[in-house]
Amino acid sequence: MATQKNRLKSGGRIDRNKPLTFFFNDQPYQGYEGDTLASALIANGVDVIGRSFKYGRPRGIMTAGADEPNAIMQLGATEATQIPNVRATQQELYAGLHCRPTSGWPSVDFDVMGLIGQFFGRMLPPGFYYKTFMFPESFWELYEKFIRKAAGFGRSPRERDPDIYDHMNQHTDVLVVGAGPAGLSAALSAARAGARVILADENAEFGGSLLSCRETVNGEPAHQWVKQAVEELEQNENVLLLPKSTVNGYHDHNFLTIHQRLADHIADKAPEGKARQRMHRVRAKWVVLATGAHERPLVFGNNDIPGCMLASSVSTYIRQYGVIPGRNLVLMTTNDHAYRTAFDWQDTGRKVIAIVDTRQNPTGPYIDEAKNRGIQVITGSAVIQAEGGKRVDGAMIAPISADGDKVTGEGTVLTCDTIATSGGWSPVVHLSCHTGSRPVWRSDIHGFVPGETVQKQLIAGAISGNYSLSGCLKDGADIGLLAAANAGHSTDGLAVAKLKVDELAEGEAMALYSIPHSKPNSRAPKQFVDYQNDVTAAGIELATREGFESIEHVKRYTAMGFGTDQGKLGNINGMAITAKSLNKTIPQTGTTVFRPNYTPVTFGAIAGRHCRDLFDPKRYTAMHEWHVENGAKFEDVGQWKRPWYYPKPGETMQDALNRECKATRDSVGVLDASTLGKIDIQGKDAREFISRIYTNAWAKLAVGKCRYGLMCGEDGMVFDDGVTSCLGENHFLMTTTSGGAARVLEWLELYHQTEWPELEVYMTSVTDHWATMSIAGPNSRKLLAELTDDIDLDKEAFKFMDWRQGTVAGVPARVFRISFTGELSYEINVPAHFGMHVWKKLFEHGAKYNLTPYGTETMHVLRAEKGFIIVGQDTDGSVHPYDLGMSWCVAETKPYSFVGKRGMKREDCVRVDRKQMVGLKTKDPRKVIPEGSQAVDNPNQPIPMTMLGHVTSSYYSACLGHSIAMGLVRNGLNRMGETVYYPQADGSVIEAEICSPIFLDPKGERQNV
Repeated sequence: MATQKNRLKSGGRIDRNKPLTFFFNDQPYQGYEGDTLASALIANGVDVIGRSFKYGRPRGIMTAGADEPNAIMQLGATEATQIPNVRATQQELYAGLHCRPTSGWPSVDFDVMGLIGQFFGRMLPPGFYYKTFMFPESFWELYEKFIRKAAGFGRSPRERDPDIYDHMNQHTDVLVVGAGPAGLSAALSAARAGARVILADENAEFGGSLLSCRETVNGEPAHQWVKQAVEELEQNENVLLLPKSTVNGYHDHNFLTIHQRLADHIADKAPEGKARQRMHRVRAKWVVLATGAHERPLVFGNNDIPGCMLASSVSTYIRQYGVIPGRNLVLMTTNDHAYRTAFDWQDTGRKVIAIVDTRQNPTGPYIDEAKNRGIQVITGSAVIQAEGGKRVDGAMIAPISADGDKVTGEGTVLTCDTIATSGGWSPVVHLSCHTGSRPVWRSDIHGFVPGETVQKQLIAGAISGNYSLSGCLKDGADIGLLAAANAGHSTDGLAVAKLKVDELAEGEAMALYSIPHSKPNSRAPKQFVDYQNDVTAAGIELATREGFESIEHVKRYTAMGFGTDQGKLGNINGMAITAKSLNKTIPQTGTTVFRPNYTPVTFGAIAGRHCRDLFDPKRYTAMHEWHVENGAKFEDVGQWKRPWYYPKPGETMQDALNRECKATRDSVGVLDASTLGKIDIQGKDAREFISRIYTNAWAKLAVGKCRYGLMCGEDGMVFDDGVTSCLGENHFLMTTTSGGAARVLEWLELYHQTEWPELEVYMTSVTDHWATMSIAGPNSRKLLAELTDDIDLDKEAFKFMDWRQGTVAGVPARVFRISFTGELSYEINVPAHFGMHVWKKLFEHGAKYNLTPYGTETMHVLRAEKGFIIVGQDTDGSVHPYDLGMSWCVAETKPYSFVGKRGMKREDCVRVDRKQMVGLKTKDPRKVIPEGSQAVDNPNQPIPMTMLGHVTSSYYSACLGHSIAMGLVRNGLNRMGETVYYPQADGSVIEAEICSPIFLDPKGERQNV
């Protein structure tokens, strides 16, 4: 097992009493509890952790956080637990962790792609994919094979994921994003004001830069203040602390998603019964973005060689993890802040070769301290090129002009194994961009800050360009109070606690992004801007020469910012290089914006528990157990398990259907109709809204009345139907098809929110709230009368298409006199938890009437006998109400234009030869036409025959003694009495006469009795 040669003897926030063994490329290494995978690899002296995407160049760890572009790992000891694209800088170490690079073949130390990149790299310019596929066409298949093999990071597991994942909905007054100095201060202030607060941070430990900074707060190390702040927040019952939680998306109306890692630090598989990750769906009154800033690297020759790192990350590894990534350091900086990295390095006893400051004459306490420490400070110069192969072994230093535009002297090589760079700081504006806000350039900080937003959002700390520790702490406290006040909490008498911060004043930083070289960029060693996609300064310049002037086009042509790091390191540098190439300023060039997710999110966390059996949940009615006990066969309707038919011993399906149909027509049958979609619609504009949605009129529908309606899409085609009842002057209950309920509710919300937001109307799904029993048949009134004494069932008092409220079997109920069978029928709706009780009471009293349960197949037969359509079976998205012979259901003259009205007037929709709904009566009454059969005029016509339409519904009717069918036939409504033919796959032909689709009781006398 390798020794931790880079582990410091003391320091850091790790637990040295808890060693952990982990495996990299199947080789065992050791770290400690509190390490990240990255810090443990550095401790063990692992330099090469991957290969670059396009050129196969060796890459090492560069940062210590979410901005890491290189240390992208494949985790998992078994096939089932494989997780691709995990950032080693954020993965906590645990015992038995197995990881390997996502790139490098046959190994990360010897990569064939590296040889190709070394010798043929100049043949792989920006856009080479596009150019390669242009010519010759015959080589496309060959190109694709190799390009696909080279593309991508990591691989998906080939076995089922053994873990479970959660979703959780949260509401809060104030959501604070980021638990650094500003975020902690904001959370404290808001919580002290009585606000409900959620504090989320992507790291395992709250504190951010306070955990590794040199400053003191109130005379104590900064991490002591962090400890006190976290303890206070933990004790506040109104505060929810979410460490290891990345706010990965910021959406409209202050809706944010938070990806929390619950068990990624424990083992490959989460403990039994524990979710591995959780997705929080948060709605916040106010959001405080305290996301801080990312340090920018400087672009120079060979700046991707392992050992080239960000200055702040070097300090983080030293002070937070007790590891040091080398022995001899050269630090290049454009600002004072990075000097503390040299001090941290020197404090470990290792050598700082030089601080190379790009500014000509920097002054101030940091420069003075460096000189007092005996550190060589080389001003007006830069590292123009790193030397080395799989590890830095030198830094070429050269003087540069005051504007940083060119090299002004000979280069000198300093021997070193680590080059740390700092080009300043870039505020983390990603989440603000998710809301559509465009970042604004601030020349005083050389970075973009969030622009104007319509969200209830505030910013605090470094994201606003406030980089001093004292400034961040005060800014956060002030903003936290403001957020609490905006959320409705009193802040009277609450003062921001004054914290004494011991920090050195920083001088002005230099605006420098790309270091010049003595050679042109196209001839100099590669200067990487985007490390993950191998985008170079020369590549960006080439893109602008080829005509790509928009920064968005440059991004897409070069793939800058496309990687899993989402441009956190390279975007600003890339924009600066683009601006310089176009002879523009950075504000003139502009910036790209960012989309969710902030960092990659696993599919498991996105899906939550909506997988396997829960991917398409089974839904059961309140009477489901009764159906099972009584031998029902089930079919899936939407997600519902609906009784299909109830066979008795020795019965075939057709026998059961014949019995159920006849029992219902002769006496009384009962159907569990609980699955029908039910949408409660309220609001002063509810009536107008419904009138705009349905094709028929609703303005005069009285309270206590019901009406059937058709709903059409914008193209005029029927997509749902149902009965809507008027419960109050501005209160309606809409029923929909069982499978279409969710789609209809979504449709209603879409039109309300996007087309008619001025209407005051509210829709709520209540499908699960009610159990529905439909009793039908000549004895249904007698049966219902035995179960209610407060509903007048007289046919004149309770007419067809009326509804009444009362009690049934002692239970509050709504009873609707509507019929889908053509018989005297009542739909009984009771609260779902009373459903089984009322159902059993129906059978207790219905025995004398031979009450018979019937399923969906019998329902289909009964409704087809009456010519009633089923949307989705008799319609297919290509028929409008006139095609169905339902012109009576279209109110052309109502004051509100309804959805689909214009669609029905299209030229294609008024053709005389459209397919129209008709009845079909076979010449042989025993023959049942298979559904889907195609109609032709001439069965002897050679194939391909001219199709006239098809059969949509077809059954044998025991009540009528012959088969019945409904179907679409071209110009069918004008062809009554004619014969059409239905050729079958076996060569036979079924003849049928076109007739009315109403086969039973055409005057409707049975339902009105």
